[in-house]
Amino acid sequence: MATQARGGKPLNILLVRVSSLGDVLHNLPMVADIARHFPDANIDWVVEEGFVSLVRLNPRVRTIIPFALRRWRKSLGKPETRAEIKAFFRTLRAQEYDYVFDTQGLLKTGVIMGAARVVKGGRKVGMANGSEGSGYEGISRIFHNLSVPTDPRTHAVARGRIVAGAALGYPVDTPADFGLAPLADDTPRPDWMPSAYTVFFHGTARDAKKWAPEHWIALGRALAPMTILLPWGSPKEKAEAEHLAASLPNARLLPKLSMADAVLLARRADLVIGVDTGLTHIAAAFVRPTVEIYADSPRWKTEGNWSQRIINLGDTGTPPTVEQVLDAARTLLAGT
Repeated sequence: MATQARGGKPLNILLVRVSSLGDVLHNLPMVADIARHFPDANIDWVVEEGFVSLVRLNPRVRTIIPFALRRWRKSLGKPETRAEIKAFFRTLRAQEYDYVFDTQGLLKTGVIMGAARVVKGGRKVGMANGSEGSGYEGISRIFHNLSVPTDPRTHAVARGRIVAGAALGYPVDTPADFGLAPLADDTPRPDWMPSAYTVFFHGTARDAKKWAPEHWIALGRALAPMTILLPWGSPKEKAEAEHLAASLPNARLLPKLSMADAVLLARRADLVIGVDTGLTHIAAAFVRPTVEIYADSPRWKTEGNWSQRIINLGDTGTPPTVEQVLDAARTLLAGT
């Protein structure tokens, strides 16, 4: 295994993982793995602009290249949008890389990989196949010169780690390390954040993945007098949170949070209970005491399996009971 690029220079490596929140988060352990085996490597990352603040929490990422397709597609005819797109590709191509990794496997991420420049003999590496139920697009393989196969039931965190390990020649044999910088002791608390709290991440885009409102209410009452914070990300989720707050005297409805504040909410919580959604997984990545609830998604795919401070309950079609979640919450609180 070469530890440096040709000429004794540190490796320049580009990661392409643009979205969504959970997928970007689950790609972070690639950075720690690469840095462990190549301490001098320069690691850059292309990511959707809305998730830049998340990637920035990993100090081993040198340069973050924001990608704004979600916003650009709404105004492709405007000169300023076309100028932004040109500037993006100019930034992307400013550096020659020894390795470019696309661990999302979509046409759009393949195009980004295709546009990136590599040194002579450099490798563009991607996935030879997707996992069960993923949005993998086989056409993305035309942009690779190395396609790494993985088992269709490979955990979301393990996929990127396996792809990088195969290309760079090291084993993937350690627990996932998200490389997230610790919170400074003097970091101020926003006005809406109490000194101690539990957070219920109850909202998610797909209704089938949600836990029944009556379950959240019964759980919240059993956890009283603990303060419960209820975040939301859409008008529908706000209405759901308002319903829960009306039935829980110890619950507070939060204002609409930025991505950075939502991450801060997760990383400072005394206890997190949430459905299979990005913010729940962020709490698990920070190794906060976390109960992950699976109701209509496969647990093997995203469960937090790197710490005993994370308890995963339920599975596709078999959500956990209130009693199971309450027992898990009390176990975690006793341990802290």
